[in-house]
Amino acid sequence: MDLSHAQSALSLGFTKTSIADDSISLQIDTSFRCSSNHVRRVPLQFLEGKDDGAPRFQSGKHINHIKEDEEIRILGQSMCVKRHRDSQSVSNLCKRLATEPSLDQRRAAVRSWGNQRLEEADPELSEIMNKEKQRQFFGIELIASENFVCRAVMEALGSHLTNKYSEGMPGARYYTGNHFIDQIETLCHERALAAFSLDSEKWGVNVQPYSCTSANFAVYTGLLLPGDRIMGLDSPSGGHMSHGWYMPGGKKVSAASIFFESFPYKVNPQTGYIDYDKLEEKALDYRPKILICGGSSYPREWDYARFRQIADRCGAVLMCDMAHISGLVAAKECASPFDYCDIVTSTTHKSLRGPRGGIIFYRRGAKSRKQGMSLSNGDCGCQYDFEEKINFAVFPSLQGGPHNNHIAALAIALKHVATPEYKAYMQQVKKNAQALASALVRRKCKLVTGGTDNHLLLWDLTTLGLTGKCYEKVCEMCHITLNKTAIFGDNGAICPGGVRIGSPAMTSRGCLESDFETMADFLYRAAQIASAVQRDHGKLQKEFLKGLHNNKDIVDLRNQVEAFAAQFAMPGFDT
Repeated sequence: MDLSHAQSALSLGFTKTSIADDSISLQIDTSFRCSSNHVRRVPLQFLEGKDDGAPRFQSGKHINHIKEDEEIRILGQSMCVKRHRDSQSVSNLCKRLATEPSLDQRRAAVRSWGNQRLEEADPELSEIMNKEKQRQFFGIELIASENFVCRAVMEALGSHLTNKYSEGMPGARYYTGNHFIDQIETLCHERALAAFSLDSEKWGVNVQPYSCTSANFAVYTGLLLPGDRIMGLDSPSGGHMSHGWYMPGGKKVSAASIFFESFPYKVNPQTGYIDYDKLEEKALDYRPKILICGGSSYPREWDYARFRQIADRCGAVLMCDMAHISGLVAAKECASPFDYCDIVTSTTHKSLRGPRGGIIFYRRGAKSRKQGMSLSNGDCGCQYDFEEKINFAVFPSLQGGPHNNHIAALAIALKHVATPEYKAYMQQVKKNAQALASALVRRKCKLVTGGTDNHLLLWDLTTLGLTGKCYEKVCEMCHITLNKTAIFGDNGAICPGGVRIGSPAMTSRGCLESDFETMADFLYRAAQIASAVQRDHGKLQKEFLKGLHNNKDIVDLRNQVEAFAAQFAMPGFDT
């Protein structure tokens, strides 16, 4: 029945009347229509009642039954006719309720998917993961930014803490139920400050960034406007792309260079050391809002006092990215940026041996100097305003909820950083890096700056006629992992002429100086293999790679590398 075309003067008033079978009767109320056009009251029954013989009305006709599949329309809206709920329907409902699973059955169902071990739930992925475990155990890990974590860190990362959403900061969360999460993050704050011997009245910390690149961008976002200027070490000189860098053709590589203006300082091409005089000259001309020290491939100490003087002269905030050397800083095995910098960022998974993530330290409380003035000018009576800006940049500006499993794992790692055992570990990291550097130099290999003050060294392969890309491929086939890197003077990072080598990971497996002497021999032999393949097959990538297949020298070296690596324990898991 369609009443959608009723005359415009018709107003509908619905009246509920009581019917024995609990159906609802709606009647058209014509009291609002002019009396000259009288229309009788029509009951519209939506729930079909018992057939009492009373006539039904549809489109001006009396009918005795309305079919169940017949469409009724009121003011253009489709209405469905419902069947009377008879005793059979009630019986069916009871049967459905009776067949509902019991609580024990529901518990068993949850356990069947929720408590399966990885090898049961996903055998395909489990097999791939086991292969990666074997690769780590039987290989020599020399990537300077990698390390091995302990079992406790792994357990925290794979824990129930991943279930909780906790956007915000401790005591100021968007969601409820974060009482214990707040305790975990607060504990992580306390341990982070203790690990670097920092006073909580003078330093604050944010442990939520997902990476150091995220941490760096949060600092820029909090303190700068789009288009403001930053200044960091050039990438081919050993800087990081998150400090703002352009490709030689002008392509903007990272968000730091897309949203902010950047201008790099460089190392001296003859010595490989930072040219502080030219840095100061550039900074005074460029006037960056943030001056950045720290890098990812610089093997020497940083002169933070000189950076502070330059930053004060040009009115810049001084920020240090200590991602690679944070473990050395915590163990007091290198100069500390905290003595001079306003903001310090770091990863948490390199020399700190924690989970993958980032961390930001920022000054708080009264300033000890004015920007643009020297250290000798004393207290200016102003307060640092970094805390609110940086925390707001991390969340909600750039990230969502923090990874609570990561924060708990970081707290575990930071607890160990404050121990004498960790200090001894970092001392051994430096000794091993220096032993490796000395062994390579004895083999007439050219190192940038001639050696190292920290955990990494840069091997310039251009004197051997090799590229970093070809050499790292040979090493990978021999189960040695390291990474290609740009050497100052290259056209850019597209075809870098060197490799970066680090000692933290193999030191975590218990290797000493004599073991790194052996590794130096492996590395030199890999270079000889690469040179021979390049001589016989050419420098083009396709031909070079073809020469690596079924290469007897590679097979022999790989077997020796695997036998060597298998001697050492692996933190976190057994094989």
